Amino acid sequence: MSTERHPQTTPTYKITCRMIHEAAALERLCQVVRIRGFRIAKMAVETSVQNAEESLYIALTVQGVRPVAMLQSQLEKLHTVAEVILNTTALAPAVGRTA
Repeated sequence: MSTERHPQTTPTYKITCRMIHEAAALERLCQVVRIRGFRIAKMAVETSVQNAEESLYIALTVQGVRPVAMLQSQLEKLHTVAEVILNTTALAPAVGRTA
């Protein structure tokens, strides 16, 4: 019996986040995503320096059945997070094809 989850039935969301670069900031962001019941499917991180402040720009693709607005709200509460943008409401789940 397999305990693997089926990602094709789980809603997918894209989130863009800008946060102040400091020790463990990225780890805290990942922890909030996990605790709120989402799984990170993709993540891209870039560092930028503007006005002598180093920032992280994070593009996340997350999967989960819980309301994504709850995740967005929790991410915004992190003291290092400057901005959270939900890019899409929900992406269509991937459907397997057979020949």
